[in-house]
Amino acid sequence: MPTTTSTPSVQLYSVQDAVAADLPGTLARLAEIGFEHVEPYGFHERAAEYGRALTAAGLTAPSGHAPVLASEAPEAIFDAAAALGMSTLIAPFVPAEHWQTAQQVAGLAERVNRLAALATERGLELGYHNHAWELSTRIAGRHALELFVDHLDPAVVLEVDTYWTAVGGADTPALLSALGDRVRLVHVKDGTLDGDIDAQQPAGSGEVGVPAILAAAPQAIRVIEFDAYAGDVFAGIAQSFTWLAENDR
Repeated sequence: MPTTTSTPSVQLYSVQDAVAADLPGTLARLAEIGFEHVEPYGFHERAAEYGRALTAAGLTAPSGHAPVLASEAPEAIFDAAAALGMSTLIAPFVPAEHWQTAQQVAGLAERVNRLAALATERGLELGYHNHAWELSTRIAGRHALELFVDHLDPAVVLEVDTYWTAVGGADTPALLSALGDRVRLVHVKDGTLDGDIDAQQPAGSGEVGVPAILAAAPQAIRVIEFDAYAGDVFAGIAQSFTWLAENDR
């Protein structure tokens, strides 16, 4: 398998309770596991605090999630991302009801393209992160996400959540191969294919087929994530980190 271009990152939503209680301590624990990078969410609401905590832990944030598509002040979010040294800002969520028709999907892409221009002005890429419904919704026989990509400016990138693509019924390795270099990052998570987030497991332990997924996107930065975890989530993250080191070569 080709070597990836970066060591893994971790989406901080995985440890959201710890982040809320003690951001510096949380980042220090992740650094102790071996992470060099993290992916914050909602960072624009506490950007200065994030900056101090990242520096103290010796971590960087190449990417981050923020609700830029719904924001009335997207410029402020882009400015916060740039100040934290991010290269890619990810729009993390557009509800399922906005993915039902070709017209809706084209309208979403138009909005993303306009915002991508603001990102470019600040030296950033804008990306989109999927859930299951962008795949489970079919329009003219195609996944809604595929139609969305048809309308995107080439500057817009994707962070493919490979758990949710699988839950949504996609052949994830085939999808990743078709999307090619537009896939800048992948969320690596595992579990059952029924979408029960409480049944999520460390990478390589579930039904998602993580090895084939990683092989189909060798260029993409790996971002470990749990939406939920029944055990100690830091232990689960560490297990995924170790599994990637041993299997993603």
